[in-house]
Amino acid sequence: MLIIGIDPGISGSICFFEDGKILEVIEMPIMIEGKKNKKQVNGAQIYNEFSKRINNKDNEIRVVIEQVSAMPGQGVTSMFNFGQSFGILKGICSAMQLPMFFVRPARWKKYFNLINSQKDASRTRAIEIFPYFSTQLSKKKDSNKADAILIASFYYETYKKDD
Repeated sequence: MLIIGIDPGISGSICFFEDGKILEVIEMPIMIEGKKNKKQVNGAQIYNEFSKRINNKDNEIRVVIEQVSAMPGQGVTSMFNFGQSFGILKGICSAMQLPMFFVRPARWKKYFNLINSQKDASRTRAIEIFPYFSTQLSKKKDSNKADAILIASFYYETYKKDD
């Protein structure tokens, strides 16, 4: 089974995960919008990234997206943009007829003992579990990649019995 773990948002990442192993992790494809050089998720590129990895797959595919919601203190514009990114991901999966599963941050973070920890703790945890991937998680900004990896791994470890 191919599991696609997604940390949504402009600075998020997408992890392609199969049989308990990380195949690849990419940063969220983005593009510049309008005159103010605002970034937005590039839906066409996400579609292309999914297509090139699933067209040759005979087995099942699961897309696991972090279930995000508004957070106190975030601005209206940033929340709108975040919701737009989440909607683009859902739309692409729906159009491609890929089954989607949603996991709240508290659920996967509790599983990996990351509740009330620093943002960078997920990167440390991913390196502990997948040491062969540590060179690709060497920068602090790679914590979003680590989140996507842990989201995919969480699904693999907790839902594989149901499939």
